[in-house]
Amino acid sequence: MADPYSILGVARGASEKDIKSAYRNLAKELHPDRNKDNPNAAEKFSQATQAYDLLSDKDKRAQFDRGEIDGEGNPTHPFGGMGGGFGGGRAGGPQGGFNAQDFEGFSSDNVDLGDIFEGLFGGGGMAGGMGGGMGGARGRGGSQNFGRRPPPPQKGADIQYRLRVPFVDAASLKKQRITLSDGKTIDLSLPYGVEEGTKVRLKGKGERGPGGTGDGIVLVSIDKHPFFRRDGNDVRMDLPITLDEAVNGAKVKVPTVDGPVMMTLKPGTNGGTILRLKGKGFSAKDKKRGDQLVTLEIILPEDLPELAKRLEGWQDTGNPRAEMGV
Repeated sequence: MADPYSILGVARGASEKDIKSAYRNLAKELHPDRNKDNPNAAEKFSQATQAYDLLSDKDKRAQFDRGEIDGEGNPTHPFGGMGGGFGGGRAGGPQGGFNAQDFEGFSSDNVDLGDIFEGLFGGGGMAGGMGGGMGGARGRGGSQNFGRRPPPPQKGADIQYRLRVPFVDAASLKKQRITLSDGKTIDLSLPYGVEEGTKVRLKGKGERGPGGTGDGIVLVSIDKHPFFRRDGNDVRMDLPITLDEAVNGAKVKVPTVDGPVMMTLKPGTNGGTILRLKGKGFSAKDKKRGDQLVTLEIILPEDLPELAKRLEGWQDTGNPRAEMGV
């Protein structure tokens, strides 16, 4: 992969905020959902995500800046930086002699220096002197691997997705269709207990890497609804009813997240009464569903003169505020 700074279009000294802003702009521009007729967009989106994954990790970014890993997060050659370690230097021996700093970072316990120098100088005092001076590696187990082992290959980067879910679909756990970075679509099952900010992991749907494939991480956002509102795992709503329905009672149709149902109102029902519809709310992690709480709201008829005419001669002598002491 190319330089992650170049992919995101930021300078090497860019702040975390600038890096995040640059990635967000690219993600919006290149997301496959907005570029269905552009097959190159998915690849560029993937590269931008991988670049952001590396640069948003402080440790990985520092390793990259030091040249310890490449743009894909893989370690650079374990012997990088040794060139010239055996050439030049100060006079005083074959090939100009050696400086102890040339061997800094290498363990003599794991290296047969005698074999190395014999190969370079054809044997002699230099080989023997260095072999003994560095600890006699040959006498402690013979020739072994030179230098440290490279770290194991890294798994591919995870790919982040954002999914907006309609309120009713979240409550009823309706499957959601989502398009992946490779252009493929899947029907995602929402988990029990889903809420704003829930993350769903798609195993093996991330970037490929030498150590395996990363995952897809779906961040769920739940849309608001015109008349439903969430209260824990319950759903609340205000239901308008007529004065006639409140006075005489009636059967009324009530919308729910699972579709409309019929509800019976008793004669003399007051405004503000709360009725409960069992099992019409959100599902908890234990798979139990909350309820729908319906608050009744009496709406007076538009033709108030006609209502006043019908009530002429009748007076309500009760005091609905008596319990308040007024």
